[in-house]
Amino acid sequence: MKVIPVTNGGVSSGTFDVYKIIPIKSRNMKALVYYGPGKKSWEEQPKPILKETTDAVVRILKTTICGTDLHIMKGDMPEVASGRILGHEGVGVIEEVGSTVSNFKVGDHVIISCVTSCGKCEYCKKGMYSHCEKGGWILGYMIDGTQAEYVRIPYADNSLYPIPAGSDEEALVMLSDILPTGFECGVLNGQVKPGDTIAIVGAGPVGMAALLTSQFYTPAEIIVIDQDDNRLAVAKTFGATHTINSATENATLKVMELTNGKGVDTAIEAVGIPATFELCETIIAAGGHIANIGVHGKSVALHLEDLWDRNITITTRLVDTVTTPMLFKTVQSKKIEPKKLITHRFKLDQMIAAYDTFEHASREKALKVLLEN
Repeated sequence: MKVIPVTNGGVSSGTFDVYKIIPIKSRNMKALVYYGPGKKSWEEQPKPILKETTDAVVRILKTTICGTDLHIMKGDMPEVASGRILGHEGVGVIEEVGSTVSNFKVGDHVIISCVTSCGKCEYCKKGMYSHCEKGGWILGYMIDGTQAEYVRIPYADNSLYPIPAGSDEEALVMLSDILPTGFECGVLNGQVKPGDTIAIVGAGPVGMAALLTSQFYTPAEIIVIDQDDNRLAVAKTFGATHTINSATENATLKVMELTNGKGVDTAIEAVGIPATFELCETIIAAGGHIANIGVHGKSVALHLEDLWDRNITITTRLVDTVTTPMLFKTVQSKKIEPKKLITHRFKLDQMIAAYDTFEHASREKALKVLLEN
């Protein structure tokens, strides 16, 4: 609080001071801070401020936890500095804007893109926003992220999306990352076509996003492979034609049985461990596409002795979010309903409990956890 004197003159008995108490906005906030592998804390941190005229400061309304955050917590990304605020997904309300921000104003509701784009560099002009020379994936990685009460967004005009009044903001959180990631890195890179047989290895949130968006192209068969029976059951409700539990079945043999020994046209890797990528290598058909989505923290064997003559295409990609406007329209029209991926809801100050739930997804039957401020 701040006490200021207010002079009141023109009274017959003379001038006197009246004191008015006005509130001061806190300069601090609460945030989830990473302190090295396995170490995190929900604690007070300085509230972000505008650093450039192109910045915006956003008050977080809803955020979530990504599998990539778990990779960071496991130490798979040693380049992430101790003291970093994690998170790269969310929706919020603009609290402040820099003087050159033209597309947004204070009070606007926005989707925060997981990828920061300056819109002007060579890579941005190619639509490769993930490799923006001044941005890319930096939120919750190279700069402080969205698992906090407030976040600073560089290049706000190109890195935020407006939310129309009356929109389902829970569903739109999924547009920050998992929907465009599953679609771009899995479905588009995998060149899914009508009539194809595809396999999605990993039924986590991004794998489920690939499952949902692959159906834009009407593949004939969608095989989902995972070791979690609950997630496989959910995949069935989302459109999987076959599911395989690789913990209890030989996934390669089962896929070959389902495809008359040919393998799949597209194998989408959505986990990020050696075993799942190597499984994709064993089930791909001649002329097929292996589309990697998973974040890999360890080296993977590439079995060229088996693949060199099979006309295989292997693709890697970091999401560019170029499809976010299109996906936004499909969500708004309810052609796809990513809100169904949310299995658990928490308040923002329950961040540690939310991490525990997401880290033990099989035990908790969790897909996507939502945190609300």
